[in-house]
Amino acid sequence: MNPNDLPRELTHDTSADELIAAVRAVAQGPLASVVEAIDREGHYPREVLQQLGALGAFSAHLDAPVGRADYGLAIRCMAEVSRVCGATGFMVWCQLVCGLYMQASGNPALQGEALRALASGAALGGTAMSNPMKSYAQIESLLLKATPVDGGYLVNGALPWVSNLGPGHACGALAAVVDAQGEPLGRELMFLLRCDAPGMELRECPSFSAMEGTGTYALRLKDVFVGANDTMADPARPFIARIRSAFVMLQCGMAVGVVQGAIDSMWAVEAQLGHVNQFLEDRPDALQAELDALTARVMTLAETPFNDSAEFFIDVLDARAHGAELSLRAAQSALLHQGARGYLMSSDVQRRVRESHFVAIVTPAIKHLRKEIARLSAEVMPS
Repeated sequence: MNPNDLPRELTHDTSADELIAAVRAVAQGPLASVVEAIDREGHYPREVLQQLGALGAFSAHLDAPVGRADYGLAIRCMAEVSRVCGATGFMVWCQLVCGLYMQASGNPALQGEALRALASGAALGGTAMSNPMKSYAQIESLLLKATPVDGGYLVNGALPWVSNLGPGHACGALAAVVDAQGEPLGRELMFLLRCDAPGMELRECPSFSAMEGTGTYALRLKDVFVGANDTMADPARPFIARIRSAFVMLQCGMAVGVVQGAIDSMWAVEAQLGHVNQFLEDRPDALQAELDALTARVMTLAETPFNDSAEFFIDVLDARAHGAELSLRAAQSALLHQGARGYLMSSDVQRRVRESHFVAIVTPAIKHLRKEIARLSAEVMPS
């Protein structure tokens, strides 16, 4: 692609379709040219992320004047990126939810210029909420502890891996509040954790399948101070209850994109192999119909992302689980449709199989989703 053909920065007056077209141009141009380096060499696509931010892909879901308050549009942007590279689509999600936390916090210090920097891609960030989400589902215990001190908290602990991080980055995080003896005080603190904060250490992780270029690190915190300017919620549980549907719903963009990419790969060999591929299950036309139905369902849910009812959250969890399961089926079917050429390590199909596994296990994983659906269903439909 000629650099002169790339979209320039857009404004809020630009239509949704124009934004999607601009995101698609970046995904199929600059991103496609580095996707193998992302997957095989661990290249972090900072320039691509910043291009996407400049277009408005990271602000579509945020309220005015920063964004368009359109969660469906944000999901569509993420899907266009994930269609080309699931790892970069995941980083788009990280960026989106970090913006969600900052805006929903109501903290003036995390809004204004700080939020605009994140929303535009000038600042990059992620989310350290995998462990807290599992903790609230009673899968594991909280790994970070916050001790009250004058003016704020000192946070200690370690997290095994957090993505879209690096020097100058930040992420939303959550810690159990404990007293000086380490005894729990019955609440949690949610805060913006800055990678450059004193006492904060980023450690390299082992190599990841399909996620090497995602800026993923293990975190170690030693007396990291969190003051009022970086506090998102204290106590955190009401805040989590308010944003949980939006948090999970946004992940559907990864699933939609990975599935669409798999379907694209099937059609790419239809002319040569359709005569034998017709005997496979999960043909591209059937998968496309299922994906279109799921996408329509997600777009309807995205109209009310802050609906806090249990029934609505169950629907969001179910759509997310359907997306993960469809990703697995579509990627495997694409591999079978492509045959030997899809088994090459350089193949988009081979990479997408691994990306589909990530869609299925990233928090909330399929088993986590099903556990929560069962628990909530029992609460809203008592015997």
